[in-house]
Amino acid sequence: MKIWMVIPAYNEARSLERILRRLKEKELHIIVVDDGSKDSTYAVAKMKADIVLRNEKNLGKGMALRKAMAFLLENEKFDYIITMDGDGQHSVSDIDKFLDEVASGASFVVGNRMHSPIGMPKIRILTNQAMSWLLSRMVSQNIPDTQCGFRLIGREVLEKIKFRTNKFEVESEILIKAAKEGFVIKSIPIQSIYFRRIKSKIHPFVDTLRFIRFLCTLNNKES
Repeated sequence: MKIWMVIPAYNEARSLERILRRLKEKELHIIVVDDGSKDSTYAVAKMKADIVLRNEKNLGKGMALRKAMAFLLENEKFDYIITMDGDGQHSVSDIDKFLDEVASGASFVVGNRMHSPIGMPKIRILTNQAMSWLLSRMVSQNIPDTQCGFRLIGREVLEKIKFRTNKFEVESEILIKAAKEGFVIKSIPIQSIYFRRIKSKIHPFVDTLRFIRFLCTLNNKES
């Protein structure tokens, strides 16, 4: 099994260096997308990642993920990708849980922080719960943490997805479209890591409105 770690990063030089060092210890293939960082994120990635892509300006996490997935589909032979954030809010030690799911033949696995969201701001908990409830209803599968970016995704899933969104909706879009293609989406418990010094790039009110608009647009197009 060939597995690529996919890491979008924006001004994450300090945490990214630590993450990449630990990932290399696991002998995993790594692709980093530097999303227009103004710090040394690109230099750190070039030293430790196998492939580094770069956006000249900040285009958002969704576009960074799409860029990495498109590149791998076109240029690499692989079985799975594991997406994780570059800000240290995902634990490298949890990767073993995803790798265990590979052995069971899973096609799509999403991390679940909501079983014990220690340190997660209350507004993020409420927003996440609302989005996850709504999206779970849409796909007729229980996904407790639809906003978690720590995921294992099989190549066969990615090959069937045609994206329409560019921002944070990308992570919801892939869940919806994977479910419509008949893939079972499994959730596994992972650590919830939040640091006060890290300012979330998610804006609960704005991104919730964007999420609702995306769902309405999707429904209108398919009706």
